[in-house]
Amino acid sequence: MVTFGNLAAFALVALGMVLTPGPNMIYLIGRSITQGRVAGFISLAGVILGFVFYMLCAAFGLTALLLAVPLAYEAVQWAGAAYLLWLAWAAIRPGARSPLEPRADLPRDRPGRLFAMGFLTNLLNPKIAVLYLSLLPQFIDPARGEVLLQAIVLGLTQIAVSFSVNLAIVMAAGSVALWFATRPAWLRIQRWLMATVLSAMAVRLALEQRQG
Repeated sequence: MVTFGNLAAFALVALGMVLTPGPNMIYLIGRSITQGRVAGFISLAGVILGFVFYMLCAAFGLTALLLAVPLAYEAVQWAGAAYLLWLAWAAIRPGARSPLEPRADLPRDRPGRLFAMGFLTNLLNPKIAVLYLSLLPQFIDPARGEVLLQAIVLGLTQIAVSFSVNLAIVMAAGSVALWFATRPAWLRIQRWLMATVLSAMAVRLALEQRQG
């Protein structure tokens, strides 16, 4: 079984990862503000399913296979980069509005679509696959028992940390939106900052793909 020290260290790594702004955080905040907390919870469930998918892939060695086949992994990288660029453009295109700005005119997506978009947002983030492949082995000790069980325990730890932080984000999204509603200039800054960060992430993915 995983030692308490390794489990705690991995939990800290997972905390650092989830606190780093990315597509998951942006999607959850935007959906929670525009459609309410229930929609945020449903979207979060989809995000968590994406983590479960990657955890199982890593635990059973499928992630290693994905990275071993250049064309397969490159397809995931390009899809992730394209998705990030689409999010960046959506933030600054003419008539665009910040995900932190409440919108009464936004169509209310059905639960199934909310769940699917949460899952897709997480699935198209190739750093998650790399994260599980590069981090999990560092915290697994074959001498302490079943490797598969250790991988699942560590994966569930990461999922629990991510769920807790993202749940807090969903709960606090309304308060954040209220703060920005009284500061329109900050909304514009936030949109351009978000677009810059997303574009940089997309470029980084593309460059990593070319170097591979």
